[in-house]
Amino acid sequence: MSVAAPLADALAPFLADPSRAAILLDVDGVLAPIVRHADDAHVPEPTRAPLIKVAKGYGFVACVSGRQAAVARRIVSIGSITYVGNHGTEILRGGATEVEIDPEIAAWAERVAAFANAAWSEELDLLRVRSEDKQAIRAFHWRGAPDEAAAEGAVRALAARAEAEGFAVHWGRKVLEVRPPLRMDKGRGVEKLLTGAHMGCALYAGDDVTDLDAFRGLRELVAAGELGSALCVGVRSDETPEPLEEAADVLVDGPIGVRGLLTTLASSV
Repeated sequence: MSVAAPLADALAPFLADPSRAAILLDVDGVLAPIVRHADDAHVPEPTRAPLIKVAKGYGFVACVSGRQAAVARRIVSIGSITYVGNHGTEILRGGATEVEIDPEIAAWAERVAAFANAAWSEELDLLRVRSEDKQAIRAFHWRGAPDEAAAEGAVRALAARAEAEGFAVHWGRKVLEVRPPLRMDKGRGVEKLLTGAHMGCALYAGDDVTDLDAFRGLRELVAAGELGSALCVGVRSDETPEPLEEAADVLVDGPIGVRGLLTTLASSV
């Protein structure tokens, strides 16, 4: 795919000085195509190849995911870059083996697990809702369920119970996350990564409502003088939330569009 003129123009500061440019990317729906079963997600080799070049030539490269950081690294299969997981609460730095976890968030893991176990029902099981243990977050997926509408209805009932018991809930693409009532978002992760990093510009590419926080985080860093400029890239699909399209500076079409973006970035290093 050739990069459209508006995007090519927006990438000019990155291409001009890669050493002072940060490239931040969501994983699912951005680098890795959305799949029916989350465990099957992977980044295709034609996308990994330019990403590896970008990782070697740009000032800072990271993946920012709602998944656990170690899982995101497995999906992308590049160990030299940094991974922010669980919506900003985990950091797995390039080459490291130990995940840095926010202790305030980690303290909630047992309470979230206890709620999830108590709230699980035979109905959810029969509807093929899948529960994913992410330590201080419990995710409930219904993508690919035989009756997705019925499964979503059951998950919404679970969400109401979670809120009544004092937990925070967050909705994604056919997934509910039950979280501690604390700030947990990709913007927080982006701010941690780039504050004091002395980057001139930064790009973030995302496809879901959770990525709006990362967009805000980048723009706040510009306002604070930590960055000279920011580029928020929305990744379109047939499930693209309207707020993401409205908030993005530019749009690309799916993971193939992201591959084109990475290929353009890689051309300067």
